Amino acid sequence: MYEFGKHDYEDPQVEISKAFYMGKYEVTQGQWKEVMGNNPSLFKDCGDDCPVERVSWDDVQDFIRRLNQREGTDKYRLPTAAEWEYACRAGSQRQSAFSFGSDVDRLADYAWYDANSGGRTHPVGKKTPNAWGLYDMHGNVWEWCQDWLVGESHQTFWGGSWIDNPKYLWCASGAVAPLVSRDPNVGFRLVLGLEP
Repeated sequence: MYEFGKHDYEDPQVEISKAFYMGKYEVTQGQWKEVMGNNPSLFKDCGDDCPVERVSWDDVQDFIRRLNQREGTDKYRLPTAAEWEYACRAGSQRQSAFSFGSDVDRLADYAWYDANSGGRTHPVGKKTPNAWGLYDMHGNVWEWCQDWLVGESHQTFWGGSWIDNPKYLWCASGAVAPLVSRDPNVGFRLVLGLEP
């Protein structure tokens, strides 16, 4: 049985003050190729419906800039950590570890992680979504967020990945990495802001 608690950098006072849409899926290899013209992923053989990975935070910012230019908007961006956790919980209690409660035995219905991934990513949207219809909020790949945490050289990501055990997949479990990190277990999901 895993015990779940708060990280030192989790801020219970954060409020969501602006409306946003969260991407239903992690950004896929196919979507990345359409915008960027390449595929940096380690698991290319997984196919266009698998999450793109091995993308640095800076790479993601370039993707977002190009997507916004292509769509004639400036509203696509990464979620903040607070927005990410809010969307992951989908109205569930803050005391629960996962969007569906704290029962680790149910995790395989919602997530690709060390116990069921076979050591690789999987196509998005194949597990049960959370109550708001968002898929893979737990596992598959960690997801970059917009927040600065350690000066201006490190960034946060959330959600756990195909290589992690359950204690890294809970709603309030984040980690940090250098902006230039390109790991095969880190991808991202987009937010569309509704207000300036």
